[in-house]
Amino acid sequence: MEAADVFTTLEIELKPDPSRTVIRPFSFAYPEPFGNDRPKRMQQVADRLLSLDKPMRQRMRNLIEKPMHERHRNADATFLRRFDDVAGDLQLPGQLDETDRLLIGAYFSQEYAFESAALFNPSIIRLPDADIEDDELPFLLSLRGIGEGHISSVTFRTGRWNGGNTIVVDAASEHGMPPRLDKELDGWMRLLCTDSADVSETVLFPVLPSQRSGIEDLRLVNFTDDDGTQSVIGTYTAFDGMTARAELLRGIDMRTVEMRPLTGKMAGYKGMALFPRRIDGQFVMLGRQDNENIWLLRSDRLEQWDSGERIMGPKYPWEFVQMGNCGSPIEIDEGWLVFTHGVGLVRGYCVGACLLDKADPCKVLARTPSPLLFPSAEQRGGYVPNVTYSCGALLHHRRILLPYAIGDEFSAFAVGSVDDLLSVMAPA
Repeated sequence: MEAADVFTTLEIELKPDPSRTVIRPFSFAYPEPFGNDRPKRMQQVADRLLSLDKPMRQRMRNLIEKPMHERHRNADATFLRRFDDVAGDLQLPGQLDETDRLLIGAYFSQEYAFESAALFNPSIIRLPDADIEDDELPFLLSLRGIGEGHISSVTFRTGRWNGGNTIVVDAASEHGMPPRLDKELDGWMRLLCTDSADVSETVLFPVLPSQRSGIEDLRLVNFTDDDGTQSVIGTYTAFDGMTARAELLRGIDMRTVEMRPLTGKMAGYKGMALFPRRIDGQFVMLGRQDNENIWLLRSDRLEQWDSGERIMGPKYPWEFVQMGNCGSPIEIDEGWLVFTHGVGLVRGYCVGACLLDKADPCKVLARTPSPLLFPSAEQRGGYVPNVTYSCGALLHHRRILLPYAIGDEFSAFAVGSVDDLLSVMAPA
């Protein structure tokens, strides 16, 4: 068997949908020096609104109610919360009624099509606390959406897979709901997702200063700690417009998400992926710290990463430029199965794999000399041409479900067997 024959691509594809939007904060100010000696620009807008007569303000509310209620389940509550966010910075007369508070909140809000340009770089895990029925494994899929301004967010889908060549991806809700900032505790910022009636409605839009230009490439893992505690943890890249850094996410459910930055000498880099359990009492990560090789990192603390070592570098032409992981390692009988990406000619991204020793994952036992998935002649275009990429795969009965991105634009799926994959690897 050839490497290119290991996986069977499925017909199902997930493409960007510009009709899916969230309501996000909208702020504005005068550019320097035009803001000197004059009221704040947002104050001016509030004053202009409140100078209108009451019937006009009511007609304005009536005008936006129908379209906003059709596209957003909790539009009124969202606008009122936005009013609460900005009211302290404005000089407002007395106690405003609901219509005025809602209109002020709407002026300082905007609709944002979070996946209008791209929906790609998927990651997949077993859906927590979901029962397996008819041997179908419920899964949670994360995807990176790109909208206006090239800003990345994270959105989710659910589905089921029985290990065969058919999967079911549940239809996404028409609504999108950004989480609300709650509080910070022990370095974790808590976000509430209580407005979401379905996990596909939750959109992790940048909410922290470190994320203002995007949350990129979430790599999810079902993590089991030494005491048996199970949780969902993800690593992602936060981009503030100038600097990219690794951050952690945990607790994806219908209620809460918690985020925090990683710290330490090895944390300021992209593409880190956590092993699904500790090894010898330590947390273990894969990374791409030098932008060329795959590194293995160990730490006693989940949030602190100070040391690591290079374990695998470019060897074959399709990975001569750089290598990295395509998600968290998968534990199988033979060791740790890791999907990798390689960058070669004309910055083409291909997907391969390697096998690490189970007891000592610094040891690379085998790797694929040829790529498993690569841009085909029909798939060389896209938002970013010549890219095939993934942020994670799912194991079920020695079968692999691998969601992957094409051209940094849309997502597809492939299935294959562990045995076939191992058969095309060469000793490292």
